[in-house]
Amino acid sequence: MDKLFVIKIGGNIIDDKERLSLFLKEFAAIEEKKILVHGGGKLATRLAEDLGIQQKLLDGRRITDAETLKIVTMVYAGYINKNIIATLQSFDCNSIGLSGADGDSILAHKREHPGLDYGFVGDVDAINADLIYTLLNKNISIVFAPITHDQKGQLLNTNADTIAQEIAKGMSNIFDVELVYAFEKNGVLLNADDDKSVISKINPEYYKELKEKQRIFAGMIPKLDNAFSALKNGVNKVLIGKAENLKLLIQGSSGTAIVND
Repeated sequence: MDKLFVIKIGGNIIDDKERLSLFLKEFAAIEEKKILVHGGGKLATRLAEDLGIQQKLLDGRRITDAETLKIVTMVYAGYINKNIIATLQSFDCNSIGLSGADGDSILAHKREHPGLDYGFVGDVDAINADLIYTLLNKNISIVFAPITHDQKGQLLNTNADTIAQEIAKGMSNIFDVELVYAFEKNGVLLNADDDKSVISKINPEYYKELKEKQRIFAGMIPKLDNAFSALKNGVNKVLIGKAENLKLLIQGSSGTAIVND
């Protein structure tokens, strides 16, 4: 079974042109089949502020009204996605940029919540594994923007970490999938203020212990929950670590490995 890397790049790297370029150069050098999922960084927020469109966040997630949806679609699926594609092409990595609506690649539904309207925020229902397999089989790397659709003409803003996890799970029947969360930290840290306190390996029992002792800082918990969900659904391995160390990360020489045993 061929190996597939599904790599999610963090927003702080997206915001830094030099760091993003270094990351994309290492991504381009990966010989195995690969998919990149990106978020939007701060550009969408800055543009919304310039246009006088107030942004609302709940637990770090954007509430997406109709005007905000226009902005995130333009920024995520347009400017950021195509700049990443252009940079990858400069590194001889033939790639294609997609939103979930393109090729019906990611189907989602509008999030329903009993006490809160998230607006046009989508939760993933299915991915188009056949389309993704066809593109990868032609040696085309895929770059996904975090915009999905509901097959009824409605675009939806969807969390990029979740998209990466869903793609990894959906492709695990076809490939030996490794899911990688690449961001600005060296890995999962035992001490949020000490970049050298990287935990090399976390299994379910250790994760439970870390949460009970409140040794995991809040922003990492959703990533780890996603990671263990992926492992339960066919993904072979999950890696979390520094974007600029991508080569070492996928080799297992840096970062944190999330494992079942």
